[in-house]
Amino acid sequence: MSILLVIGAVFAGAPVLWMLLNSFKTTATIFSWPPTFIDSSFNFQSYIAVFTDKEKLRFFLNSYIVAACVVAITLCIGILAAYGFSRFDFKGKTAINSLIVSVQAIPPIVLLIPYMSLIVAMHLFNTYLALILTYLVTTLPYCILMMTGYFNSLSKELDEAVMIDGGSRFRALWQVLVPISLPGMVSVGMYTFMQAWNEYLFALALTKTNNMRTVPIGINLLMGQHVWDWAQMMAMSVIGSVPVLILFIFFQKYFIAGMSSGGIKG
Repeated sequence: MSILLVIGAVFAGAPVLWMLLNSFKTTATIFSWPPTFIDSSFNFQSYIAVFTDKEKLRFFLNSYIVAACVVAITLCIGILAAYGFSRFDFKGKTAINSLIVSVQAIPPIVLLIPYMSLIVAMHLFNTYLALILTYLVTTLPYCILMMTGYFNSLSKELDEAVMIDGGSRFRALWQVLVPISLPGMVSVGMYTFMQAWNEYLFALALTKTNNMRTVPIGINLLMGQHVWDWAQMMAMSVIGSVPVLILFIFFQKYFIAGMSSGGIKG
C-alpha cells in the first residue's frame, strides 16, 4: 500500500514540480535536451514580467472578485436552502431534489449557448455578474446537497432547544447550526472557490475585453500565433495555484471532515 501511495504521489507531484522549475527558466531552455532541473538560466524574469504587467495583475484581480462573490453567495443561499430541505417536509421536495441532482449531471458545454443567449439578453455580457450568475448554477447544487447531508447529521433537538428559549429558526440556524457546521462550510467553500478560480469555458465565452478576463484566459492569451511564452505561462500557473494551495493547507482538516460528514445522510 505504501508503495502505491508513493507512486501516486510521484505522478501527482511531478508535473507540479516541473511547472515550478520551468517558471524560473527561459522559454529556450525549457525545451533544451537533455532536460535539466536547474541550470545557468535560472532567473525570476517571468515572475517580474507578470507582477509588473498591469494587464496580467488584472486577470488575478478579476479571478479573486468573481471567486469570492461566488463563494459568499453560494454559501448564503446554499445554507438556507439546505436547512429547508433538512428540517421541513413540503410538497415537491423530492422533485426539487431530483432537479438539483440532474443539474450536476449536465455537461457545461451543453449549456454554453443557452447561457450565452440569456446573458446577452440580460445585457450582462462582459461583466462580473455574468460570470457569477453562471458559476452559481454549478456550485449551488453541490452546496445544497453537501450541506443538506451535513444538517441531516445534526439533531433537530438543537433547533428545538433554541426555540424553547424564545429564539427563532433563523437564530437557531445562524447561531447554533452554522458554527457547528464549519467543516462542511469550509469544504463547500473550497470546492466552490476552486470551481470559480479554475473555470475556463464560460470565462472565455462570456467576456470580451482583457480587463474582464480571468487567470485561465490570461494564461491562454500567452499562446500567440507564432510564439508561446512558456516561461510566463508556467509563472502565472504557479501564482494561480498559490491561493488554492494556501486554502487547502490552512483548512485541510475541515475540508476532510466536511467531505466525510456531508455524505453521512442524504
